[in-house]
Amino acid sequence: MDKEQQLREELVWNAGYRMNESLRMIKICLDKLSEDQIWEKPNESSNSIGNLMLHLCGNITQYGIASIKDEEDNRKRDEEFSATSGFSKEELFKKLSDTVEEAKRTFYEAPLQELLRKRSVQGFNFSGVGNIIHVTEHLSYHTGQIALWTKLLENTDLGFFDGVDLNVKNE
Repeated sequence: MDKEQQLREELVWNAGYRMNESLRMIKICLDKLSEDQIWEKPNESSNSIGNLMLHLCGNITQYGIASIKDEEDNRKRDEEFSATSGFSKEELFKKLSDTVEEAKRTFYEAPLQELLRKRSVQGFNFSGVGNIIHVTEHLSYHTGQIALWTKLLENTDLGFFDGVDLNVKNE
């Protein structure tokens, strides 16, 4: 395997790992919440967990799938935020998990030239690598919002890293 292929594999594997970690944390949050809490908003200027999950599906599809596959962008962003119900937490998690899995496949299967090609997404100019980074950090960002809202609703530690000593020093 040449250096370019090794670098590509490393980028895609690490993005996939981080995306899987976000899914794991979101699932922990959903398991602590009722169906009604999923659609509850902290205030008028914030979104429900359901809205955030629909938003993540739209964003990941736009940046991580349609753009990299050079497919038509059919995203309806405003609908992600206007929904007030329509999906159970199980359906939302499946929708998000399926979207993440398709994005990871897209990253892995994309030819090197697609990872390097610049394109405009939402008016921003990124390469395929830039889109992968965006999808990964955007998922992580909203995972943090979901975790915070869950903590506020349930007043409990989420235990994301139970059993892991996070005080271990770098080697």
